[in-house]
Amino acid sequence: MTTALLVAALLMGFFGSPHCLGMCGGLVTAFGLSMKDVSPAKRRALVATYHFGRLTSYAFLGLVAGLIGTAVLQPLMQGNSTPRILLGLVLVFVGVTMLGAPFLNKLERFGMRFWQYLSPIRQKVFPLNTFPRALSAGLLWGFLPCGLVYGALLIAVVAHNPLSGAALMFVFGLGTVPMLVATHETVGWLRDKIGRFRLRQLNGAVMVLSGLAVVFVPIAMSSMHGDHGGGHNMNMEHGEHTMMMNDTGNTTNHDMSQMDHSMHNMNDDSENMEPHH
Repeated sequence: MTTALLVAALLMGFFGSPHCLGMCGGLVTAFGLSMKDVSPAKRRALVATYHFGRLTSYAFLGLVAGLIGTAVLQPLMQGNSTPRILLGLVLVFVGVTMLGAPFLNKLERFGMRFWQYLSPIRQKVFPLNTFPRALSAGLLWGFLPCGLVYGALLIAVVAHNPLSGAALMFVFGLGTVPMLVATHETVGWLRDKIGRFRLRQLNGAVMVLSGLAVVFVPIAMSSMHGDHGGGHNMNMEHGEHTMMMNDTGNTTNHDMSQMDHSMHNMNDDSENMEPHH
């Protein structure tokens, strides 16, 4: 798990938190109303407790996603670039959903059925006036259907490492906390800034570009390295050809010297064979 991927998950949670507020705002309000009779200090502790429970559920889901990635994808990823390409494509997919594409809406509707199934259990945690109830409420909250959560889980799957998946989802959950614990005035300010500067869309665009870079930059670098290798081989072949020519020239010169030496010996023998008077 790289630091860059953890940072991406954190920013995904933070800049997507206005969406989380829309999905979870009613639940947060219900939690707050159920704690109206507790002291302010205990109320803050209970809020921290149910958020810890929510992040624990996210980490559990990330662990399961990592296990799925390990079991299903790992056998296909031995000695090839499949992990990198899958990660890049998932980043592009998640980035496009943050830009507004409704790819995960159907999955949200499917998850809502499971959420309704948990309704009898959810009713038992109210009022949230004890820490076990607050923790239970947070653990259940982690299963609330949310397209942003599903997108983060896809990244956890392609991480194909259970611990990495758990860490990624926990950090993603941390990114959503500021919006969900802020006061009414602070919530308005955060929503205004994120909406005015289109920070969610900007983060989505960055994720798309990052995914494309993950897929295509190594391919381009490999291609450039291959061309450089070809030029290097040509230089080696040219050098070898030059060395062969030099060796041929040296051999020829050596043979000519031997011929000159032989002719000189023949001349000497001819002089010795002439009769002496």
